[in-house]
Amino acid sequence: MKTSISQYIDDVAKQARRAANDLATATGETKQRWLERVADMLVEKSDVILRANEVDVSAGRDKGLSEALLDRLLLNTSRIESLADAVRKISTLPDPVGEIIESNKRPNGLLVTKVRVPLGVVFFIYESRPNVTVDAAAICVKAGNAVILRGGSEAFHSNQALFSVLQDSLREANLPEAAIQLVQTTDRAAVGELLKRGDLIDVTIPRGGRSLIERVSTEAQMPVIKHFDGICHVYVDATADEATATEIVINSKCQRPGVCNAAETLLMHSEAADRFWPNLAGKLEERGVELRCCPRSIAGTQSGIEATEDDYRTEYLDLKLSVRIVDTPREAIEHIRRFGSGHTESIVTNCLATANLFQTVVDSAAVMINASTRFNDGGEFGLGAEIGISTDRFHARGPCGLREITSYKYVVHGTGQIRK
Repeated sequence: MKTSISQYIDDVAKQARRAANDLATATGETKQRWLERVADMLVEKSDVILRANEVDVSAGRDKGLSEALLDRLLLNTSRIESLADAVRKISTLPDPVGEIIESNKRPNGLLVTKVRVPLGVVFFIYESRPNVTVDAAAICVKAGNAVILRGGSEAFHSNQALFSVLQDSLREANLPEAAIQLVQTTDRAAVGELLKRGDLIDVTIPRGGRSLIERVSTEAQMPVIKHFDGICHVYVDATADEATATEIVINSKCQRPGVCNAAETLLMHSEAADRFWPNLAGKLEERGVELRCCPRSIAGTQSGIEATEDDYRTEYLDLKLSVRIVDTPREAIEHIRRFGSGHTESIVTNCLATANLFQTVVDSAAVMINASTRFNDGGEFGLGAEIGISTDRFHARGPCGLREITSYKYVVHGTGQIRK
């Protein structure tokens, strides 16, 4: 006999499959109107959303969450308006469903077309950031997918308030309500049950810490689009301009230290370090950054501590930064290869040859040249928003927007041809 959890998940998955089938006939205009209504309702219901978020933030403080994690959890009027703007941008993007990727006419007269189609049912599991609830729902449904959302317990009340907006807007748009479902239990067993349902769920996308990603990768009985740690590096080359390097490093680390595209390690060429490392270190320390340094870099700091090898493997998601001085670009690249997670790497340089070497050899989802790591983001890349940043090499890599959560099929038009 099925337990209550397994029966509940069975119902959720079956409803999602039916909704995905219904979404296949939804027009681009219908989905656009729905997204516009979502954006309007987020602003209209902002007071309700903010009250719910206050409950989560207060509970997070009581649990001792770091300031960086509290920042990930926090919603305010500005962030809700930004979220609404992101939804409006998604609404204006071309509908990927039905796009003809390529076509060719065969000598026998067959017209072979490669057509973009939805993945189907997406199980999306994520932590902390409640804005992701709306981003994921908007992208999935725009691309014709039904989505099952499982947010973190720390954002439970915020996610419920946002889900209410999504449900109300689906009803108004005459779209299937089960196109977006929020798992209504914090029981971890629900996740295990969902990961077993490869018969009804087409893909799982986990977004969170390493333990979550590893669990999903181990248990999932369907394909997984994942990103592991965001151990992002900034390499300051020998030719780097001090002012440019300083701005990029500080922005990469300090603008929002609790997000996956924040820098976690600074690599400096010894010639650049000789010129301005003490000044850069001082500015980082003024901003509250704890520097974990190699023996060569610790001398340029006021309060740096000696780094361990584990520090270079750590995604801090906090105002902490590992530092290492290197003597060649190749040494920096080798460090990234050894310790990096394949997320985002940046080089600050005035040497075109070094920039070309870095972008060619470094194997990450995004490589920045003279720009902050913080730009690896679906919105910043013109995708409208993202459902996550994949460090896989396939099916999708980097920010996953509308096209990254579709597949394709071949449609062949004939006039009665038979194969001989």
